[in-house]
Amino acid sequence: MLRTFKQWYQRNRVQPVKAALAVSRLIKDPDDTGQVFKVLEALRGDSLSRATKRLSTHTQGLKLLQEQPNIVDALSDREALARLPEGSIGRAYYDFVYREGLSAEGLIASSGEAPHIEAMGKTERWLGDRLRDIHDLQHVMTGYGRDPLGELCLLAFMTTQTPSRGIEFIVFFGAKKAQKDHPQLDVRGAVEEGRAMGEGADWMLLTRWEDRLHEPLSKVREELGFGSPKKYQTVLRQYEEWVAQAESIAA
Repeated sequence: MLRTFKQWYQRNRVQPVKAALAVSRLIKDPDDTGQVFKVLEALRGDSLSRATKRLSTHTQGLKLLQEQPNIVDALSDREALARLPEGSIGRAYYDFVYREGLSAEGLIASSGEAPHIEAMGKTERWLGDRLRDIHDLQHVMTGYGRDPLGELCLLAFMTTQTPSRGIEFIVFFGAKKAQKDHPQLDVRGAVEEGRAMGEGADWMLLTRWEDRLHEPLSKVREELGFGSPKKYQTVLRQYEEWVAQAESIAA
């Protein structure tokens, strides 16, 4: 009984101080993705068990839980991705990670900096890994870039699709700081647009993406109900114009 309680407590406890420190470091250095995983571990609670239960209520979700495919195999095969047709999901993913100097293996390495909960079950661990491994694929499906605003909007999309106290924590503080630093820009509007996209789109965890990488990106976006991040694009353009103007004045 005591052992069961300890396992439950270890899985569900939250550590807000550790999360706050990690968010502080992340705000100072947005490229330090290891801090994201530290926040997620500190505030994870029972989010993965809830997502697992939700998946099990869908036929395709239950099949994924039973088979537990490793999407890293497909996303790390750059030669195969590069051979896919222009405009396909896989080719767009390849172009994105190649342009940004990213890799599925890099995300795994970053997540390794965070402590792991030993009491976590095999299925929950697989689901947590899959959420990590499709992060850059979610960039491609939503149209959000890797700039700080794009990351915030994507996190808002993600926590709407799969509720996470850790991600919500990052979005709250990140949006607050960005809006304070740039009051002339509608940062909050862009972030809320990310939430709306998350609500309107099919749950990404239900799709076996390994089998759909060859399909046209635009067609699948439409099929799964992905909207267009228009507010994000507008705010990003306004920010770039503001930076260009400031640099022109300084010169």
